[in-house]
Amino acid sequence: MTQIKIEKMTFDDLDDVYKIDKDSFPIPWSKSSFEEELKNMLATYLVARVDDKVVGYIGSWMIIDECHIMNIAVHSQYRRNGIASKLVKELLTNCNEHGISYIYLEVRCNNFSAQKLYEKFGFQSDGIRKGYYKNPDGTYDDAILMTKAF
Repeated sequence: MTQIKIEKMTFDDLDDVYKIDKDSFPIPWSKSSFEEELKNMLATYLVARVDDKVVGYIGSWMIIDECHIMNIAVHSQYRRNGIASKLVKELLTNCNEHGISYIYLEVRCNNFSAQKLYEKFGFQSDGIRKGYYKNPDGTYDDAILMTKAF
């Protein structure tokens, strides 16, 4: 695989990011939700590019000394190539530069590959959010709350 570049997300990236989100989640965000995030002064969104094509993204909110990862996804054809790791690593670098004390996220209880990714970067499980994620069939999955202190 050619070089993976991590850059700040722009409005020009929205179509690609929306497609990745639809490809990755049972109930994806709307395109307008991503547009609003790019306007949000608290939000930081990054994209991963391979050959100038957007293949992944990560989004977070930074509030005072904490960061909350809102979402992360990699296009299905590009998974298992270290793209998610590069996105997390770049976000952690940004958090360090902004004086963040801790970072947290929720991850679906059955998403073991994502849990392993976060554990690799020092995140620890702090609890369960019951019924946090809605499924298309109307059922709900629990989320594991994970936190990393700096």
